[in-house]
Amino acid sequence: MRGLEIKAVDPQGQGALLGLRPGDLLLRVDENTLRDIIDFYFYTASGRRLFLRRDGRELVLRLPEPERPWGLDFAHPFGSVRRCANRCLFCFVDQQPPGLRPTLSFKDDDYRLSFWEGNFTTLTNCTRKDLERIVEQRLSPLYISVHTTNPQLRAKLMGNPRAGLIMEQLKFLAAGGITLHTQIVLCPGINDGVELERTVEDLASLYPAVASIAVVPVGLTRYRQGLYPLRPVSREEAALLLEKIHSWQRKFHRCWGTRLVYAADELYLLAGSPLPPASAYEGFPQLENGVGLARQFLSGWEKLKPRLPREASPLRAVIVTGVLAAGLLEPVVARLNKIRGLEVELVVVENEFFGPTVTVAGLLTGRDIRRALLSRPRPDLVMLPAVALKDGHLFLDDLTLDELAAELGCRVEAAGTPEELVQLTFQEAAKGGGKGWENPLW
Repeated sequence: MRGLEIKAVDPQGQGALLGLRPGDLLLRVDENTLRDIIDFYFYTASGRRLFLRRDGRELVLRLPEPERPWGLDFAHPFGSVRRCANRCLFCFVDQQPPGLRPTLSFKDDDYRLSFWEGNFTTLTNCTRKDLERIVEQRLSPLYISVHTTNPQLRAKLMGNPRAGLIMEQLKFLAAGGITLHTQIVLCPGINDGVELERTVEDLASLYPAVASIAVVPVGLTRYRQGLYPLRPVSREEAALLLEKIHSWQRKFHRCWGTRLVYAADELYLLAGSPLPPASAYEGFPQLENGVGLARQFLSGWEKLKPRLPREASPLRAVIVTGVLAAGLLEPVVARLNKIRGLEVELVVVENEFFGPTVTVAGLLTGRDIRRALLSRPRPDLVMLPAVALKDGHLFLDDLTLDELAAELGCRVEAAGTPEELVQLTFQEAAKGGGKGWENPLW
């Protein structure tokens, strides 16, 4: 039976006012069956009657004009999440070692999660009815993994013959007024060069519906036995890619006043090129995709530097990062070490878990961090990249932050911004009797 089971009801919400209870199964609004949470919000916005099942009986409630948020928590808000039907040559899930928790091996490819949570979707499992629903319910923006607009190449790259329909699908959504943020995972020798030019030009032809295009280098681990032979983007290739992307940006900015296409931070760090100013990211439309995070970090640091004190209570601290971001954090650590009383060390951790080609901080595991730190003198404080943790406490290898702290014998915290780094440092220093970090924004 379709429907949405209520798990919890906020007593201050619209649902409580209507008399809804945990355990109620919401069936339909007027004649519209509720397939998921999106249907619920879409149809209750203008519907008149809500049909539900409670204790084996079907009830009908009159829907008033909404006065406040519904305040409902559903047991399964999307029912069964759609699984990925592709066999992408570069799939990161296929490159994981055995033994990881099951959620890390689940491949979702659901346009509803693209709208609701910002997940990337490929559209290969979308029917015509799905596309019509997206337009009817204004499920915008969507985040689309395109990779290439060449039908034959996309079918090969993604291991799915339906992948070749991408431009037809994008044109339909664009005509329906849907905003699209797109990405190209770049695989050297496959979808670069002339193919990349074709892809960018095809996507740009759908501007303004296509609101951004991100170029992201392929990520490869040591676990590629039996998989298609791929190689990572080299330093030289990254530099050439940036030149090409910057030329597109200049062209599109002249035409439309937007840069439209953006390079992932990883390309700048890999090439050793300076990051663009914050204004060049035009609101950071693909921040969650690693486009602009480094610039945001540096901008935050520049604002903090003039307000740093000259001295602090004695503190030995360690900042942990991956190989790629080391150059980003080196000047931060150098500046903190100019503060009398602070002794801050930058520990760059090589990724033995996934292999040396994986250099981003977000894929560091607890055991690799533990290995790197146990051989060093024990500090007072260890600060880790927040992106390496799920829900702020769990590493990819299931080691927890508390377990790591117990093994290291010191305080271990996660930090994702310069403000958090500085705040944690001076909070710990203040325990020694000195002054803490005074920030009126906190």
